This record gives sequence, structure tokens and C-alpha cells, in this order.
Amino acid sequence: MTGADLRPAFPLSCGICTDSPLLRPCQGRAATIAARQTFALRVNNRYFYGWTMLAVAALTMFASGPGQSHTFSVFLLPISEDLGISRTSVSSAYAFATLIAAFGLPRVGRLVDRHGVRTVLTGVGAALGAAAVAFGAVSGFVLLTLGFAALRFFGQGSLMLCAGNLASQWFDRKRGLALSLTMLGFSVSVAVHPPLAQWLTDALGWRMAWVVMGVATWLLLLPPVLLLVFDRPEALGLRPDGAAREVAAEGAATKQDGAVVGLTLPEARRTGAFWIILASNCSFSALVTAMFFHQVSVFEAQGLDATTAASMFSISAVVMVVATPLVGMLLDRFPTRPLYACALVSVSVALVAMSVVGDLPSAIVFGILFGMCNAAMHAHFTFVWPKFFGRRHLGSIQGVAQMAAVIGASIGPIPLGLGYDYLGGYGGTLVALAAIPVMCAVAVIFMRTPRLGLAEA
Repeated sequence: MTGADLRPAFPLSCGICTDSPLLRPCQGRAATIAARQTFALRVNNRYFYGWTMLAVAALTMFASGPGQSHTFSVFLLPISEDLGISRTSVSSAYAFATLIAAFGLPRVGRLVDRHGVRTVLTGVGAALGAAAVAFGAVSGFVLLTLGFAALRFFGQGSLMLCAGNLASQWFDRKRGLALSLTMLGFSVSVAVHPPLAQWLTDALGWRMAWVVMGVATWLLLLPPVLLLVFDRPEALGLRPDGAAREVAAEGAATKQDGAVVGLTLPEARRTGAFWIILASNCSFSALVTAMFFHQVSVFEAQGLDATTAASMFSISAVVMVVATPLVGMLLDRFPTRPLYACALVSVSVALVAMSVVGDLPSAIVFGILFGMCNAAMHAHFTFVWPKFFGRRHLGSIQGVAQMAAVIGASIGPIPLGLGYDYLGGYGGTLVALAAIPVMCAVAVIFMRTPRLGLAEA
């Protein structure tokens, strides 16, 4: 793209209010859009602008930290002691709130399709910051549950949905690598948010810690989203992965020209692949959440101390950071279904490995396998939806997918808890649960690939 191509893709006014002083805000918005586009195209002369979008998507994953379980774990004891609520009650409020929050995610997906990811991401980021600030003032079980619900809905659910959608829209041939790099933002959150939350709690108290995290969310996320994000590469006359094309006079982002294809949500629901992938991702979310939630308890029940159990989180996180981009590159080079099936089987391997942990070496082996399992499945988690169902209605489909994943996360820890209470240990339940991903893997291998109709140009 040459310097002559650095012209706005949209006119500097709407064409109606050119000379009206009462309607100059319209011209101001158009000028802002034109300035953002000109900047983006200048960046694109140096490197594909999608990599900037990928950085914002990874930042969005990181910013979801205040709504994630690894951050909440730091606050369980302080909240329980301050509010005079048992740990069981706090955990129950958290699980119930997570379940309720899940049912709003399909609506978020439809909003992304209708208004674009930039608009929705701006609103969700602002809402997550406000929810974190407000959470510092909760009192009593009811407000605690409502606070949990808001943080889970905007953080774990909506922000992760938006991040995956943004990366998927900007990349096609390199989508596996792009989504795996996006997930590194989540890995960094696992490494940063718990110790940061603990430090803030020790220095300021748990209530002020939430206020600080809320304000930090606004400062960290909103400026890059407002200034840098474009919903799709077509808004700049580009194609996924960086192939250029001419911009239509009305703006490529709004032109339905057949280049952006995909099944609608009702069409996707009529395919077997949709339900197989939904069940597979839901089972992964449930089982991995169960392993995270019960890891310390499982290790202690099998003869290890809590410090050793906690240290395995760090090993898993490091392995995940290293392995996730490698899995993404494999997805861009090899058929998806066999890789997806292998990733599901890795969940079963991690469950069996956890059941036999009894000393430090076996704990380290589990930590490595668990990190590889997370890397493999997280790389597939958002990749499979645009791969099999296209980009045009991706938000609606991802909304339902994210809802199923959050529901899975909310109920995942229950079977291991019941297994311990009624069987006196975790081993048998872990081995029994390992059969679920294997069955999903077999279904993935034999599922029929949906037909999108038009092939993307």
C-alpha cells in the first residue's frame, strides 16, 4: 500500500449535515474515524495492522483477570472473615453467580454481530471496571452474589468472548497462531493477578484492592480499544492475514459482498458438529476448572503438602506459555479434527496423572501435563468456531459457546467434591471423569464438517 492509499475509507461528514452548525458533532465523529483509519494504514505500511489487533486482544484477555477464578482465590478468606460468611457460603455464591452470568453471554454475542466488537468491548471494559470498584463495597450474601455475577459476566465471559472474536476476524490462515498468542494474555494474568491482588490486600485491605483493580482496568483497556480497534480488516480495505483490496465508497466494513461468510446460529445448531464441539469445549471447561479448584485438596489427600500443591500452578503456567504458540502453529499447518481430538485426550491424561500423584516427581509430571493440556485445549477453544462456522455471525455462535463453557466451569468442581464425600478420596472419580474427553475425541474424529456455501476469497 502506497502513500496515496492513506486516505480515509469514510467521508469526513455524513453527506447531510455538511454546513449545519447544529450537526457538527457528526462531522467531528467522521473526522475522528478518518484520523484513526489514516493512522492504522500508516502502521499497516510497516506491518500488518492485525498484529496490533492481536496485541489488544491479548491485553483484553489479561484485563479479564478481575473476573477470573485465579484472582478470586486470593480473596476467599478475607471476604469470609470480613462479612462473617462461611467459606462454603462464599464458594456457593461464586458458583451460583457464575451460572447465572452465563445466560447473558448469547446476548453479548448478538451485540457483537450487530454493533461490532469495538463498541461492545468498550462498554464491557467500562462495566468491568465499575463492577470491580463497586465490589469493594459489598456487604452481605445477596450483594456478594450480585458482585460475583457482574465480575464473572463482564470479565470471564464477555471480555474473553470479545478477545477471541477480534483475533478471529483479523486472521484466517494464521488464526491458530493468532488465537494462541491471544491466550498468552490469560497466562500472564494467571501469573500476575494473584500476587498483585495479595500485595494490594496486604497493603490496602481487600476492599480497596478491588477499587484499585477497577480503576486499573479502565486505564489499561479503554484507551487502546477506543484509539486502535477496528472490528474487521475490511474496514481498512484489508483482508484477514494482510491481503489488501480496494475499499468500497461506502466502507468495506458494512458491505455484505460475500467475502465474509458463515452460518447463522440457527443454521449452526442444525449441524451435528455444533453440538459435538459445544459438548467438547464444555467438558474441557468443567474438568479443568475442577482440577484447578481441587488441586490443593487432591494433593493433600494423597500425601503432599499445600505448598507443593500450590507450586505446581507455576509449573503449569510456564508450560502453557511455552506450548500454546506451538499448538497454534500446528493448527495452521495440519488438519483440525485430529489435533482437536488429541487435545481432548490430553485432558484425560491430565486427570489420570492427577489421580496417581503421591510424591514430588509425580506432582511435577502432573504440572507439566496439566500445562500441556491447557495449552492444547485453549488454542482450540476459540479456533474451532470460525474454522467450522465462518466469520459472518461469529459473535452469536461464540456467545452460546461461551455460555456453555461458563456453565461447565460453574458445575465442574461438584463431581470431585461428591466423590470425596461419598467415596473417601478423589482417585476413582478422576479416572471415571477421564472417559468423557475420550468420548468427545471420538465424536470429533467422525463428525461431518459443516458446509459454509461460499468459500472465502
